[in-house]
Amino acid sequence: MTTASVVFDPFSAEFFEDPYEMYRQLRDEAPVYYSDRYDFYALSRHSDVAAAFKDFETYSSARGVTLEEIQGGEVQHGQSIIWMDPPDHRRMRSLVNKVFTPRAITAQEPVVRERIAYHLSRVDPSGFDVVSDFAALFPVEVITSMLGVPEQHRQQLRLWLDEFLQRAPGQIDSGGSDAMMKSAAFYYDLVQQRRAELRDDMISGLIAAEVEREDGSRTSLSDEEIVGFCILLGGAGAETVTKLMGSAVVAFSRHRDQWEQLRADRSKIPAAVEELLRFDGPVQYDCRYTMRDVALHNTVIPAGSAVMLLGASANRDERAFTDADTFNINRNRAEAQNLGFGYGIHSCLGAALARMESAITLDHLLDFMPEFTVDYDGLKRVSMTSVSGYSNVPVRVQS
Repeated sequence: MTTASVVFDPFSAEFFEDPYEMYRQLRDEAPVYYSDRYDFYALSRHSDVAAAFKDFETYSSARGVTLEEIQGGEVQHGQSIIWMDPPDHRRMRSLVNKVFTPRAITAQEPVVRERIAYHLSRVDPSGFDVVSDFAALFPVEVITSMLGVPEQHRQQLRLWLDEFLQRAPGQIDSGGSDAMMKSAAFYYDLVQQRRAELRDDMISGLIAAEVEREDGSRTSLSDEEIVGFCILLGGAGAETVTKLMGSAVVAFSRHRDQWEQLRADRSKIPAAVEELLRFDGPVQYDCRYTMRDVALHNTVIPAGSAVMLLGASANRDERAFTDADTFNINRNRAEAQNLGFGYGIHSCLGAALARMESAITLDHLLDFMPEFTVDYDGLKRVSMTSVSGYSNVPVRVQS
């Protein structure tokens, strides 16, 4: 095992504030890192992380995808595809793909535009907080409306999610298990309502669908399985775009020439979204459990180990990307796989929806605040499990 001067603590205040120097040292000095304090291994180079994402037979998700889940010995949040390996994962993914279709996502575009316009109309046009006044509010409304959550309950689900993900520096275990239980109970009650009366929403689609089981039989999904889908989709849909848009405004404030390029040519917006995901994406890592010994970089990771796959580090790996620490919306995207939404069988189900929301948001912000300044002293980062971004991005809009 490589002895390195870097100390990698993904639960430290330093990590929450800016993990990228830690990542650089890991890639250079300890591409297979072992944490004595927390008993996990970490992979940081792009080639290793991408390969591990694809090798589900070696790096299993069935024990959990966070350190606390793997070390706790059981998954707490119901039977959902994020905590499955094939063949169960393959069957469930095929099922959810039938209700989370490209057509269903495209149909949400008017909703996305209306929600963005609504929340922008409510902020102070001379200055506001991009995250707390705007980007935190609309993504959860989009995904929960798809699920079938009544409007009056959508923001409460976001608050419960934030409470569950929140971590004080040094804290591994969630202090928000009660919030997760409240979310699960809410979705369980909603599933019962839809079983009594189906509607045109995703929960009703999941109730009506059948899945092929391991023994070849076909059955409907259980309440627990549907609730697991709701928690997964609702959580990812609420967090990803919120955090990405806060980071986007900060990145463009520091690279104003590229904001001007977007103003001049809106066709560059999709490429800008991809670069934002690569440069400072919301998901920092995913955890896996090794099913066999893994020999890598003169180190053996024993079977039964927790391994952090540092996708955000891989996306800054100069071995994969030219000038990897440079924000460049014109970069050659064919150089390497962007791991911002994962890779392999567990790539993000809602990636297309998140990309669409992010692109539409940037388009609106270009019109709403063509000239702006960020109050850097007022920036505040979140401290959350595996999620990076800002809780506060105050801006002044210049007329």
